[in-house]
This record gives sequence, structure tokens and C-alpha cells, in this order.
Amino acid sequence: MRSSNHLIGMVNFLTFLLSIPILGGGIWLSSRANSTDCLRFLQWPLIVIGISIMVVSLAGFAGACYRNKFLMWLYLVAMLLIIAALIGFIIFAYAVTDKGSGRSVLNRGYLDYYLQDYSGWLKDRVSDDGYWGKISSCIRDSGACRKIGRDFNGVPESADMFFQRSLSPVESGCCKPPSDCGYAYGNETFWTQGGELVGANPDCMLWNNEQSMLCYQCSACKAGVLGSLKKSWRKVSVINIVVLIILVIFYVIAYAAYRNVKRIDNDEPAGEARMTKSHPSHFHL
Repeated sequence: MRSSNHLIGMVNFLTFLLSIPILGGGIWLSSRANSTDCLRFLQWPLIVIGISIMVVSLAGFAGACYRNKFLMWLYLVAMLLIIAALIGFIIFAYAVTDKGSGRSVLNRGYLDYYLQDYSGWLKDRVSDDGYWGKISSCIRDSGACRKIGRDFNGVPESADMFFQRSLSPVESGCCKPPSDCGYAYGNETFWTQGGELVGANPDCMLWNNEQSMLCYQCSACKAGVLGSLKKSWRKVSVINIVVLIILVIFYVIAYAAYRNVKRIDNDEPAGEARMTKSHPSHFHL
């Protein structure tokens, strides 16, 4: 029984360590929510799951140390619910970021983003006028567009150099006009109508060189946020899948050890009773 308790304690300790990357992923999403992605509710499920794993693991560890079968049982039930919640979050993350990606542009190192390429709940959430007002303000206040400016020994970046850059989805969608608008490059966030006609894309009329406006009201900017969210969620989901697999393995080991503890506890008195029945006393008065 002692070896089973030690095994359960070790599994709980390792499970506690597994909560760290999940919690770290939630904190990383939270940091991006305040600077790049600007969507502030997506990180909370991960943070709650990470903290729950920590608390439940500590309860299971205490149960193993003090041989408290109730705490061990509570650990198994709670961890099963947490595993189910983590599976649900992973499925949800992939489902809402399933469609949509940037489009390649001829002779450009960056991609252009179009809102019509995305669909589903997350698109509707981001596109909502009331919600987009908060997101666009967050992007503007984060200085994402201001940060893309470059110069080399005091010389501003040329158009050819800029066109070969790999921009983030938010930088591409919010900080410059769409490529099909035909605007001429002045600098990273200053574009003028060139010799070509302005394209039919409605975003072409929304572009404004005023640094507080740029393309923050463009559909391309909303698509850029969706593209950035997709990248962030996919990175975190890969970590979550690896953690989930290890978590399930640890759960199976802990469950087997718990069953062994129960079997030993239940069999000892029962074994003695069977021993008495199989070898009845022959003492006669």
C-alpha cells in the first residue's frame, strides 16, 4: 500500500508541474490580449484550468501523503472533469480558428488579410461594432503601427525593402492599406493614391494617413486580428495537446494505484475471514 501511495504522490507532483505550461499559455495569451490580439476573454479558460490542476494536484498529493482515500478519490473525480474541460477547450480553439488565412501578394513578403475569408463565431465576435470599438482602441493604444517604422543610419526604409518584410497579421491589416487599393508607398504608415485607380475594395476608401485612424476601421484590420488570434491559439493548443496526453497517462497510472490501494484495504479483512472459513477450528471441548 505504501508503494501505491508513493506512486500516487509522485503522479500528483508531476501533474502539478504540468499545470505550469497551461497556466503559462494563459498568461501569454493575456499579455497578447493587452498588446497585440486585444481580445481579453480567451485566456481565462486556460488560466482557470491551470489553477484548477494545481489545486487538485495538491489535494491529491496531500491525500497520498496522509493516506486519505477521500482526497485521492476527490483528485480522480476532479481531474477527470478538468481533462474533459481541457479537451473541450482544445476542440473549441480549433473549431473557431479553423477557417481563414492570409493571401499571398505578388512581389510582397507579407500577406494581405480579408474578412470574407473567415467565418464563424469568432468572426462575428470581432466584427461586432461595439466590440470592435474596444479592440481597435486597444490596437491603437498598443502602438503596434508606430513600432513598424524602421530607418537605417537615419535613412527611412525604402518601398522595396518594406515590400519584402514579413509583417504580422495586425501590422498588415491595420497599419497599411490593402495591396489591391493601388496606394503608393510614402513610409510604413503613410500612403498616397498613385497613378493607379483606387481598387473596388471598400477598405480603400477607409484608409486615412492620420496616425490615429490609419486602417483601424477596415475589414482588413478585423481580418488581421483574426489571423493573429489563429496563430496565438494554435501555438497554445499544440502545448495543450501534449500536456493533455501526458495528463491522461498520469491519470490512468493514478487510477490504477488508487484501485490497488482500495483492493489491499478491502482484501485484508476479507482474506482473514476466508482463511478462517477455509480452515475451521477443530478444537473440541
